[in-house]
Amino acid sequence: MTKLEKLIKEHCPNEVEYKTIKEILVRTKGTKITAEQMQQLNKENAPIKIFAGGKTVAYFNYEDIPENDVQKTPSIIVKSRGLIEFEYYDQPFSHKNEFWAYHSNSEDINIKYVYYCLKKDEAYFRSIATSMGSLPQISIPVTDNYKIPIPSLIIQQEIVRILDILTKYQVELNAEFEARKKQYEYYRNELLTFNTNSDIMKETANSQQPTANSQQPTANSQQRVRFLTLGEIAVNMDSKRKPVTKSLRKSGKYPYYGASGIVDYVSGFIFDGDYLLISEDGANLVARNTPIAFSASGKIWVNNHAHVLQFDTYATRKYVEFYLNSIDLSKYISTSAQPKLNQENLNKIPIPIPSYEEQERIVSILDRFETLTNDLTNGLPAEIAARKKQYEYYRDKLLTF
Repeated sequence: MTKLEKLIKEHCPNEVEYKTIKEILVRTKGTKITAEQMQQLNKENAPIKIFAGGKTVAYFNYEDIPENDVQKTPSIIVKSRGLIEFEYYDQPFSHKNEFWAYHSNSEDINIKYVYYCLKKDEAYFRSIATSMGSLPQISIPVTDNYKIPIPSLIIQQEIVRILDILTKYQVELNAEFEARKKQYEYYRNELLTFNTNSDIMKETANSQQPTANSQQPTANSQQRVRFLTLGEIAVNMDSKRKPVTKSLRKSGKYPYYGASGIVDYVSGFIFDGDYLLISEDGANLVARNTPIAFSASGKIWVNNHAHVLQFDTYATRKYVEFYLNSIDLSKYISTSAQPKLNQENLNKIPIPIPSYEEQERIVSILDRFETLTNDLTNGLPAEIAARKKQYEYYRDKLLTF
């Protein structure tokens, strides 16, 4: 029997009582403030945090806001319009008066316990909000009248202690993930920056024979390279592409690729091998929220929204993939109707080509970083997903009576 189970048996021998939020907490209003005022009065490192719509926040000094509008007690902020969510905050704050907040004046209520209960049911509140109009929103009675289980204070505290630990694990993993992404981007830029004045490959004995330090991520600003166009180093397979509308596709095991990756699985394939796919059209060509170049191997189907290139070696294919995802391609993209990278412009893109040994070294380093930051089965994203599931599992177990 766990410590919590013992506490429940000792302190809650009967059923746990459910109470509404308005029965156990005090609701407070925000402050009348415009978006223009938030922008004008925002001061970095000021003591009062002001919450607005979505993720918008500002920081004010005490003289910039009425004293009665400042909440100094640990509270739950109800973000009731747009992005519906609950946020716990334990420093001085206020918020736009379209929101509201709750705090506890009772020694029998742990405010963070209530926060975890509401956070657990966030999807429920969002489902209600989306049914109320084009702009998702909820009203005060929705949260005021919402019921949650209220065990004894000692049990509330133990649940909060456990969930705080699990939350901390997630925060630390996310912080490491962001740090690794920045590290990856830094080394990718370092490794793929070359002497642009060089147009002739001048390999040295060192470039032919990797040294003991050849796997270290070092800058290539002095690396001698030759510049070749993409059309010169790859075989374009676009003529073999074949788009199939969704209604005519037969479901199967073979990946069906579009501009941003796999969009479906179908019963047949038109390519069998190792390829580099490059987005031909779509907003992502400009936004670059996801990679525009991505490798695809095996039996696949590709529609006419992704270029298909074939290379002689794995190292060159991956090297070009990393390089294209790291550079600005805007001058090759037409935007008359929607962003488009046509085949003619694709073939013109110059690629700095170092020695094959150097390509292998760069790819070896960046492959490891890519696995760590992007791999959904072995990298940090997989660990983050596992921790999230673990957190949700124990949260649901702990808050179900």
